Amino acid sequence: TSNKRTLRTLFRPAALPPPVISEMSPSQKKLLAYHKGKEQREMIIQLLIDRALEVYYMNVDETDERDATPPITELPSTVRNYFFIKYYLFLKNCVQSNPMVPIQQQWLRSVLAMVPESLMEGRDRELLTEDLLKEVVRDYEKSMQRCVLRRALIKPDIKELDKLEEEAPLPLLPLGLDFSSTWRNSYIKAKNQIISTLHILHPTMKILLDFGYTAFFNFVVVDFSSSRLKGPVDCKSLKTDASLSCSKAEDKIMSTWYHKVVRLFTQSEALDGVKLDQLESFYNCVTVLMSNQLKELLQRTTKAFVKLFDPEDRSHLPLFKMDLTFDENRMEFYPSLQDLEEAILFVVDCIGQTLQNVQTMRALLTGGTATLDAELPPHIVQWAKSTLEKSIRDNLEGPKEHFQGYVESYGWLVDGTAEERINRFIAEQRSFDEYT
Repeated sequence: TSNKRTLRTLFRPAALPPPVISEMSPSQKKLLAYHKGKEQREMIIQLLIDRALEVYYMNVDETDERDATPPITELPSTVRNYFFIKYYLFLKNCVQSNPMVPIQQQWLRSVLAMVPESLMEGRDRELLTEDLLKEVVRDYEKSMQRCVLRRALIKPDIKELDKLEEEAPLPLLPLGLDFSSTWRNSYIKAKNQIISTLHILHPTMKILLDFGYTAFFNFVVVDFSSSRLKGPVDCKSLKTDASLSCSKAEDKIMSTWYHKVVRLFTQSEALDGVKLDQLESFYNCVTVLMSNQLKELLQRTTKAFVKLFDPEDRSHLPLFKMDLTFDENRMEFYPSLQDLEEAILFVVDCIGQTLQNVQTMRALLTGGTATLDAELPPHIVQWAKSTLEKSIRDNLEGPKEHFQGYVESYGWLVDGTAEERINRFIAEQRSFDEYT
């Protein structure tokens, strides 16, 4: 026999793990899956080493002694990396070509059940649903494939391999979150603390919220939305109408909404569950809630009034009556443009002065004098006035041009120029025809 080794004698056949047919418990299945993955990794490593040795011997002279098997570290790095990459990609392709466990239909139905009903209506509902399910199945198969691949193969640490594989990394666990301790005890403790100290959860507060929504959701203190249909209005009438509207609105609110609130808190059931040492904080919560409701009403009224002067929508722009007067040899508008601006801004101030003397429930029940803070926020007042001033300037450009046309056409009749020309003409010696 020949002492020279052949490729057939150098490589052992790959030993695959025997199939498991008998029924096993979940623990045995988990243990078997672990050993199976370990054996597969060892088999892959052995195949890679054998193939590298084969290439090594193919590049060695046939007359060399081969009594000892050279270690794989003695092979050239380029050859070693090449075959590591080639066989890793080959085995990766084999793993990826294996059939995956299909997604369960029950899971798809659960995903579809989470889609809102409003998105399920329409002509293209079936097509959209089909696309959604295809996307879910595609993502599931891709995730399962990547999971099996990472379980069966260990990726070699070779830079050239990273360039060949363009694969997004697996999602990482959220940083900064500690799941080591249970949350139920702390949740129950926080919930009980909220219930005992956060009075906005008290049933009386819900009733108070309902009162405010019912009284204010479609109500404004001043409504000039239909003033354009009534024709031009003078500045004095505008101020009078605003004052009357604010006064009537305040009387209506006090006789309806405030009356219901007072009747609510005069009943003993309104303080159910509130301890004696919590009365102060409870009524403070009531005061803040009532103040917010009144502030929201005044803010909404202010914004509605400013919207009438929107330059992009002049369908509701109020009409104002202004006269062009001549007095003491001067032509001017009456009221003046400044008076008109003051009258419009007066409406904002009138809205802000409404409902400023409403007593708190605590003061009403104990005979105090404290009132609710229903003042318009300064930034709302500043925004409203600056917006109205700009709109007034833009809308008065036409009247100013009209006034300037009168001055240019007839100003010489009133500024003394015409009288001087007449006197000079009479003083001169003219014929009768010229005088005529």
